[in-house]
Amino acid sequence: MAAFAARYARAFAQVAAATNLDLTAAQQQLADFSATLAGSRELREVLINPSLANEQKLKVVDAIARRLSMAQPVRNFIAVIMDHQRLAELDGILAEYAALADTNAGVTEVEITSARPLDEGERTHLVATAGELAKSRIHASFLEDASLLGGAVLKIGSTIYDGSLRAQLAGMKQRLSEAHAV
Repeated sequence: MAAFAARYARAFAQVAAATNLDLTAAQQQLADFSATLAGSRELREVLINPSLANEQKLKVVDAIARRLSMAQPVRNFIAVIMDHQRLAELDGILAEYAALADTNAGVTEVEITSARPLDEGERTHLVATAGELAKSRIHASFLEDASLLGGAVLKIGSTIYDGSLRAQLAGMKQRLSEAHAV
């Protein structure tokens, strides 16, 4: 991630704290704006075009802000990003802000990888297990990797808990080869 994304994320976090902004609502408003921008090639061309005056672009942003019921600090943040010609990197900035907000709220990111799609009961069980291991609230993302063969791998920070069938078979192979060597 570009270093500037972290700077923008920290700056917005400071503004949000100073203005007592509802962080959940702010994140949703930013996500809504990002989706609006991603969904319209014409809008992207207008807002990213360096030959158009910022005043014209701000009128467009203000119209979108009204339509999305955007809080003034969120609108101002988008205006700053646009003014600094960083709208093309908005998603990266928002991802950095979401990670920062989670860290500030004591939420740990957890990546859960399974060999196949998990049903709701399995997801709930793995999220609960990950929460116990992390000793905090978590935000889980789910991935699939057929090479695991079965089971799941939990990545909490830099710690990996590998309960996959692939890891169990590799361990069994190692023990058998050590036993054979003796």
